[in-house]
Amino acid sequence: MQVENIPQIYQQEDRQADDLFIYDYKMTEDVVKSKVQLSMNMFSFLQVGKKQVHFADASVMVNKEQSLLIRQGNWLWTELLDNDDIYYCKLFFFSESRLKAFLEKHSSLEYNQGNEQSFFIIENDAYIASFLGTLSQMAAMPESYSTQMLTIKFEEIMTYLLAKYGEQFERYLYSLISKESSPFRKTVEGNACSNLKLEEFAFLCNMSLSSFKRKFISEFGESPGKWLQDKRLQKAYDLLLQGERTASDIYLDFGYGNLSNFSAAFKTKFGINPSDLHRNS
Repeated sequence: MQVENIPQIYQQEDRQADDLFIYDYKMTEDVVKSKVQLSMNMFSFLQVGKKQVHFADASVMVNKEQSLLIRQGNWLWTELLDNDDIYYCKLFFFSESRLKAFLEKHSSLEYNQGNEQSFFIIENDAYIASFLGTLSQMAAMPESYSTQMLTIKFEEIMTYLLAKYGEQFERYLYSLISKESSPFRKTVEGNACSNLKLEEFAFLCNMSLSSFKRKFISEFGESPGKWLQDKRLQKAYDLLLQGERTASDIYLDFGYGNLSNFSAAFKTKFGINPSDLHRNS
């Protein structure tokens, strides 16, 4: 099953990544345990249908009476239609920098990252329904105004939920802030898009190859080969999208011995050939 990179798959290719982003998500078929790589924290304001999310240590199911705030990470999503044969939710993504700015302005707690939690359940009410209605009306605004309004609406919903749930919500927000990386994680992440082999990563970490693999799975939750391939292919995608380099220029940089292997892996992950992406950029 292909991994969905969210919110990237919803954003226009010719736009820079936004640190606040809204997307109306609708379906007419059930989706069961879709693999999702969520790169931003996200509100999922459910309007019609049911949603279940599997995390590393828990799972949660909500219906249209509830919404979710979900931390960035790799999750499994199940989305089920309602009796109206449709599933609809409004997704509101925000970056860590936006979150930090909000907490600096509104938090009453001393800085405390708190215990890591994957999700926060929000009980829908009349205020939230009205808030979502105003988000829908923003679609008709010129882009310059809607961008300014989105900043205001982010402050509004965060302030409202802070008032509604108090310290419980405030501590959850702190738990969303990335913790300082361990030396092992820094070494891996700092070299993720190089063409280093696993043996070379293990050497840099002063570990045997077998110890490195065990530590990697413990730290990142998946095998080093799969994780590194995903990171490298995503970086290659971003480079090709800029239109300045071709697959022939970059495949060696990402650890592939020949162009055909790179192209095959790229198409498996993204569904298109790297040459097609370069042509369309």
